[in-house]
Amino acid sequence: MNELYGRLLLQKELTKIPDKAILFDGMKEVAKTIVMCNRCGKKSKKKEVYLPVGAYYCPHCIQMGRVRSDEKLYHLPQKNFAAVSCLKWQGKLTGPQQYISDNLLNLHRQQKTVLVQAVTGAGKTEMIYQVIDATLKKGKAVGLTSPRIDVCLELYYRLKRDFSCPISLLHGKGEKYSRSPLVIATTHQLLRFRHAFDLLILDEVDAFPFPDNEMLYFALAQARKPSSSLIYLTATTTNNLEKQVKLGQIEKLQLPRRFHGFPLVLPQFFWQSKFYKMVKKQRKSGFPLLIFVPEIRLGEKLCQDLQTYFPHEEIAFVASTSLERLASVERFRQGKVSILVSTTILERGVTFPKVDVFVFQSHHHNFTSSSLIQIAGRVGRSTERPDGKVFFFHLGKTTAMLEANKNIRNMNKAGEFL
Repeated sequence: MNELYGRLLLQKELTKIPDKAILFDGMKEVAKTIVMCNRCGKKSKKKEVYLPVGAYYCPHCIQMGRVRSDEKLYHLPQKNFAAVSCLKWQGKLTGPQQYISDNLLNLHRQQKTVLVQAVTGAGKTEMIYQVIDATLKKGKAVGLTSPRIDVCLELYYRLKRDFSCPISLLHGKGEKYSRSPLVIATTHQLLRFRHAFDLLILDEVDAFPFPDNEMLYFALAQARKPSSSLIYLTATTTNNLEKQVKLGQIEKLQLPRRFHGFPLVLPQFFWQSKFYKMVKKQRKSGFPLLIFVPEIRLGEKLCQDLQTYFPHEEIAFVASTSLERLASVERFRQGKVSILVSTTILERGVTFPKVDVFVFQSHHHNFTSSSLIQIAGRVGRSTERPDGKVFFFHLGKTTAMLEANKNIRNMNKAGEFL
């Protein structure tokens, strides 16, 4: 029965149906020709989702198991956990970080929605520890979510180290849910929760596929308790969030400086023809090299070419389609892979100490200003090496490249006043 508290599940996802389970219709009619899914909130035309048995199904969240109008969804209201302090972290926040942390705690008590915009490497994760611990001390439930699996994994490793309570990690390729006061999940996994969290934190709110995704916004709203608080974390905000800030619907906190006090590393621009020459020069330093590419096929070929040019290097390529993606990233983190080629799946939420970053074909339309800012932010995140190299290789500077450079300069300038 434990797996059902605060959850919204199909019958086939349950080992046993509790007597006290609350049942919801899988779908409901909202117009004569329209039905809506009660798990994801998406609407469909009846004639397009009709089944021969006379029922309807939801095609929008079908990858998580088919919801049907003639079947039920099951739920048990969330129960409190043991009220204990679980924070093991002994680190110390900087003055600006402590200011953000204190404000988050205060706004959480008021059940506010908050946007924290902090530069890459500002220490966003450590700044949420205080409000997480305060919530757990009351026996309440905390959820951390992100659109990206890699971000969820990074959060899991860090919080597993810094908190003593059980932590569940949920993503499409992960383990089965085990009830815990602290849950880390991709935003899609929130579709399986209902009124579960007293505090819900969304990291990398502007990351694909979350922005403008009605289903994921529905999941975010449904996963929260009616009386709860929501915290958005990002380095690059969205127009929609800024509009809500101006309307007074969201409180905004900003931190334009990294935790170690050093400025963000500015990108340097090079013609594409210099790429292999600069790779050869970089390899003499011995620092790990992360290379971003705009497309999967291009990344696969580049990885092969690099292995030909540098036969003594351990090189890997990762994309959303990579079967060994998580293992390759971990090997790069451990230093067993020296050059990692990646699509934009690793543009945010991951930390590799001492790394240099090259962007191959930075002029490509898949590299937006926001994306390039996040990519540049992978460099200089550790006190061991607060600087590093960010090289954009191109066939002509784009507006996105210039805007990213300008934005980073402006953030550095704003950080000088802290």
